[in-house]
Amino acid sequence: MALPRFLLLLLLPIFVRAQSVVTGAEQLDRLLPLLRDKQVGLVVNHSSLVGQTHLADTLFNRGVCLTRIFAPEHGFRGAAEAGELIKDGYDVRTGTPVASLYGKRKKPSAQDLENVDVVVFDIQDVGARFYTYISTMFLVLEACAAQGKEVIVLDRPNPNGHYVDGPVLETQMESFVGIVPLPIVHGCTVGELAQLFCGENWVWQPRERLRLTVIPCQNYTHQTPYELPVPPSPNLPNARSVLLYPSICLFEGTVVSLGRGTNMPFQVIGHPEFGSDSFTFVPHSTPAAKRPPQEGLLCRGYDLRTIPIDSLRDRNRLDLSWLLGFYRDLPNKNGFFLENKYFDLLAGTRVLKQQIADGKTEAEIRASWEKDLDAFRAIRQHYLLYQE
Repeated sequence: MALPRFLLLLLLPIFVRAQSVVTGAEQLDRLLPLLRDKQVGLVVNHSSLVGQTHLADTLFNRGVCLTRIFAPEHGFRGAAEAGELIKDGYDVRTGTPVASLYGKRKKPSAQDLENVDVVVFDIQDVGARFYTYISTMFLVLEACAAQGKEVIVLDRPNPNGHYVDGPVLETQMESFVGIVPLPIVHGCTVGELAQLFCGENWVWQPRERLRLTVIPCQNYTHQTPYELPVPPSPNLPNARSVLLYPSICLFEGTVVSLGRGTNMPFQVIGHPEFGSDSFTFVPHSTPAAKRPPQEGLLCRGYDLRTIPIDSLRDRNRLDLSWLLGFYRDLPNKNGFFLENKYFDLLAGTRVLKQQIADGKTEAEIRASWEKDLDAFRAIRQHYLLYQE
């Protein structure tokens, strides 16, 4: 006997969770025919895996003609620290020329795309506007549209894709850590974002020049818990750091340490002048953080490793309490925010810093961004590939 439709809809999320998520890159039966007899460029990093094998190696071993690999922040194989210059070169395994998209040049040039028919983007995102891989994807879409090149986005789950929150980027605050008017937590996969960027004409090119194909994930919804198979970048080593990242990355625009240079980055918060003696750590230079904030100094603050993973995921909103509490309790408030205005770029607005300085409550701050957030949610709805 067939189940009633309403019961099937109720059971669908349970059924999806019981199945393994299949990423776009793992669907070679759909991808390979799209690449046949074409010269292929890749925008990839260490997270671009098909099983345990890098996508570049997978395609090369199947006879795909790779003519260019584009390396984003942290590099093609993912070894560089945040902000480190990525250099051009060659991939030793496939012999493919590698062009840096992190440094002075963040957008492919016409010359870079000269011997490319189609560009494949396959990078794991973590769902925060300031995570730079989505800015790379945006610039790649623009460059390919300008040169009439096709783009294929191989989708991957968003570990923070179950909620949407935060101030929406103001256009005058555009930068590489905020390239389009998204909230801090956009709740989209890279495939959904690519469609949004193009569908809303944020990619500035005639619509007919945008040739975009997205290969969606299978067995995924926005409520599917997803732990990344590999760390998405050197300083996001585990699920806890990934879930905390949207809420605490704003500290990167302050004098406060987020544990870079320790074995617990983006899981602790501290500063030498903080009054609490309950938890301490000392940042040191490491391959993933060569000059970490507060290097060599004893930092006091919060240990967020005690928070259960399920509790972090179930919050479904940014948590501003750590930022507001640290500002309130740190003695030198005049020196809290970095002078380079990086906090404003991360926030996407100059308003948040002033609200914190004025002693606004979290509820008051949240109320100030709700109108723009509702408008973004309405736009986002048109481009979703997966059940909410």
